[in-house]
Amino acid sequence: MDTTEYISSGTLEFYVYGLLSEQENIEVNELAQKHESVRAEILSIEKAVINLSHGVSPHLSAENYEKIRQKLIEKHSGVVQLEPKRGMNPYIGWAAAVVLMFGLAFQYYKYNEVTKEVEAVNVQKSKFEQLLASTEKKNAEAEKALAVIRDNASTTVNLAGQEAAPEAYAKVYVNKNTKESYVDVSGLPKAPAGKVYQVWALKLDPLTPTSIGIIDDSTLQNGVFKIDTNETAQAFGITLEPAGGSPAPTLEQLYTLGKV
Repeated sequence: MDTTEYISSGTLEFYVYGLLSEQENIEVNELAQKHESVRAEILSIEKAVINLSHGVSPHLSAENYEKIRQKLIEKHSGVVQLEPKRGMNPYIGWAAAVVLMFGLAFQYYKYNEVTKEVEAVNVQKSKFEQLLASTEKKNAEAEKALAVIRDNASTTVNLAGQEAAPEAYAKVYVNKNTKESYVDVSGLPKAPAGKVYQVWALKLDPLTPTSIGIIDDSTLQNGVFKIDTNETAQAFGITLEPAGGSPAPTLEQLYTLGKV
């Protein structure tokens, strides 16, 4: 038999796609065992099918690509035996095989897209959970501050505006039972860029300031926040200081002051 003519007849392509009869499959298997050129052509056609599947689906994962390669090349020592399509026009079968390959590739692509969407949703969910946890923490701190403010055991110290900011005001709340202190800074103007407010506990004779809290712009928006407790304080003051605070108050920038 002229193997060159047999190879060019298209029979081997139909064999790879499972479009031959059972008897024709047996004939091709026998020829493949006898002739190296026939075996090589079958492997070449199988490789082309793999390239087709990869070409129509650039998003095909390495794992799924390997499954196709294993089925088409490695099974039965490089020869794939597919079930024959009895009673079907060979050309319709060929077209159906190509359409199926495109369909599988599209499904792989959609699967990858859905996977990416799920990952994106999980990231957003994680961010939301973090935001929720932060909000719950702030709410808990606010509730605790309100409890101290409303407690009859809390002493309220009013801080009036000074020469640097006559319209400013603040309040310090000290609870003698819980030993906690809070300051309400909603009466302070917005600090200039690069500046912060610093809260001081003062002893008056001699004048001895102790820093008990630094307030940046983000804290200022909250109105009430916790400060260190100083049981020996005879007065409280708030000054405007460089970012990070100062070791001693800048008296020229004293915004509020009040005696206990």
